[in-house]
Amino acid sequence: MAKTAFIGLGTMGFPMAGHLAAKGHEVCVFNRTSAKAEAWTSQHGGKFALTPAEAAKDADFVFVCVGNDEDLRSVTIAETGVLSSMKSGSVLIDHTTASADVAREIYAAASEKNIGFLDAPVSGGQAGAEQGVLSVMIGGDEAVYAKAEPIIASFSRSQKLMGGSGSGQLAKMVNQICIAGLVQGLAEAVHFIQKAGLDGEKVFDVIQHGAAGSWQMANRHKTMLNDEFDFGFAVDWMRKDLSIALNEARKNGAQLPVTALVDQFYAEVQQKGGGRWDTSSLVKRFNS
Repeated sequence: MAKTAFIGLGTMGFPMAGHLAAKGHEVCVFNRTSAKAEAWTSQHGGKFALTPAEAAKDADFVFVCVGNDEDLRSVTIAETGVLSSMKSGSVLIDHTTASADVAREIYAAASEKNIGFLDAPVSGGQAGAEQGVLSVMIGGDEAVYAKAEPIIASFSRSQKLMGGSGSGQLAKMVNQICIAGLVQGLAEAVHFIQKAGLDGEKVFDVIQHGAAGSWQMANRHKTMLNDEFDFGFAVDWMRKDLSIALNEARKNGAQLPVTALVDQFYAEVQQKGGGRWDTSSLVKRFNS
């Protein structure tokens, strides 16, 4: 069993850290709001720290799952960040969805201290985190990945090394690009069903088993038909992720016209007050 630290106990991090504890690993947690850390320890045991550096001291593996690039820098390379206290030979694993640039920046800073670093964003949403069946896209060195793979398996169903540092973040951008188009297509389908006077349940019961089927259709069509959007991955988070992908595309020359359009559709949802609705709320654009 490993000595671990987990930094960031949000919607994803809280259950992910819980799976580490359930597997028998020693876990020390840190969260910007200490009440959340106290709640985690009361539920899962372990201990909590008042700074990222304190949590990471003497840990074999340090996990991070925060909001964005600046949040990530503040808990890793800042004065009280984890790299200030991590021991030589330990591994830092970042599950934040962030830019490939910041991943490479932290990789370089960690390497100077003989600390392994993996950028390892996840897919599967809140339900996947709670059930311990996340998909993990990983960038970094093969030897570091081999060392960390068994412990990442504590909360993942699948994981794969995509390439060098930053590759995990690039793969996560691909994931979000795919989701954006899928959800928009599903939103248009729901809108068309309603305008055509069809029974949505009957339509989706048939087509989800054919070529049009997808995870989004199987898991979101009922709630979209029922106008329920109070769960899952929030619009605000999706716009952050799409912004990262669109920025990367501007640098590498990729053309993402559909992604850019769907990003603007999500901006309209935000304007309706739906920033915290889940991403399937794209269909709300048709209900104004």
